[in-house]
Amino acid sequence: MAALRDVHLPELVELVSLSVADLDPLLAEEIETWQQRFDWDFRPSADLLRRFLHIRSLYGYALRNGRSIQGYAYHVCEGRKGLIGDFYVGRQYSNNATEMMLLGAAVQGLMLAPGVHRIECQLLMLNAPASVQMPFQQFLRRHDRFFMVLDTRLVPDLPPRQTKVKVSFEPWSEKFKEDAAHVVTGAYRGHVDSDINDQYRTIPGARHFLMNIIQYPGCGKFSAAASVLAIDDNTGRVCGMCLSSLVSEKAGHITQLCVLPGMRGAKLGSELLRLALIALTNMGCTSVSLTVTCSNVDAIRLYESFGFKILSTFPALVWEGF
Repeated sequence: MAALRDVHLPELVELVSLSVADLDPLLAEEIETWQQRFDWDFRPSADLLRRFLHIRSLYGYALRNGRSIQGYAYHVCEGRKGLIGDFYVGRQYSNNATEMMLLGAAVQGLMLAPGVHRIECQLLMLNAPASVQMPFQQFLRRHDRFFMVLDTRLVPDLPPRQTKVKVSFEPWSEKFKEDAAHVVTGAYRGHVDSDINDQYRTIPGARHFLMNIIQYPGCGKFSAAASVLAIDDNTGRVCGMCLSSLVSEKAGHITQLCVLPGMRGAKLGSELLRLALIALTNMGCTSVSLTVTCSNVDAIRLYESFGFKILSTFPALVWEGF
């Protein structure tokens, strides 16, 4: 009988033990995958990861087999919360076992971090089907989300929405940042998305959320020109907004669309979205994407009425109570 060949399973290593050269081949593949799958330029995010890796400040885990890095997940801690910022397993090595091995290590590492009581992540690059049992299932809440895309050739034909309230529309301005934080908190009070991202629950959290969107490349390069605010004519305060970014040379992304509860049903969200889409189209975008929680039926209905199509489904995961 022929001898069985050795099966080389990957080993888990900490990201701080790796060099930029170790991770670069996998980052190059991930850049290509983001471009092919989502028309998303991941290079700015990859460059940020390289900078943190170079100074040994990128925390998390990688799967290594010999000299080859097969996957990685990095995390950050924000007070009592841990965030898995990115998760990717190379195409050649991606299967349920390797993905759950890496995800389990990332979650366990955060569970053992001092003071961390909650873990969040949204895993657009996870390939495992929904039927696969996630690590530490007893502490997990899962909310599936859609990644939706619109062909901007549809945008010129979108009719204006006549709002039922008196508002003025203006492009994003830093002077309205505090108002915007209050809109985020008010819009998501009791909403499923405030379970996915607990920053929506408080004004300080909403400020931090907005800072991340505007300053960091995780959701693309923020576009003030394609981000629209609705200003209540009676109060002069922001009552709704649609924030946008550029995720590649020809692709835009809606990072946030929300209105205050008292303004719902006034077609404010529809007109904010239309104006943002017009701005992105005029900037040369041929497609615009967004993400939405699958249980948010009203929002999905709105996006579909504009012509958005579902491209993929991915999980938003929260571990708590461990």
